[in-house]
Amino acid sequence: MSFHLTIQTAEDRALAEVAAAQAGIAAAIDAHVEAQARALGYNSAANCAGYRDSTVEAWASEALAFIAWRDAVWQEAFQMQAAAQPGQGIPGVEAVLAALPVWPG
Repeated sequence: MSFHLTIQTAEDRALAEVAAAQAGIAAAIDAHVEAQARALGYNSAANCAGYRDSTVEAWASEALAFIAWRDAVWQEAFQMQAAAQPGQGIPGVEAVLAALPVWPG
């Protein structure tokens, strides 16, 4: 029989909570982007973006609009993360999603 003892400080626990919250928010943003691609009729965001070089103008235009929106979404998310102050708390998933750019279509 063996066991493992880990001693964590309050700071260690706080950092772990922040990391878990950030991972949850990133997963929610990814799901949000994927859902928009599916709403447009594609199997995935990657599949939608893959039409950017299509010879069908409507598909290429939609893909380029999607790519621009997806990039704006992630840029906003990273800006929110960079602007966060220690001890300020992390906004909930719903608040983050509400602050992201809206699909222009």
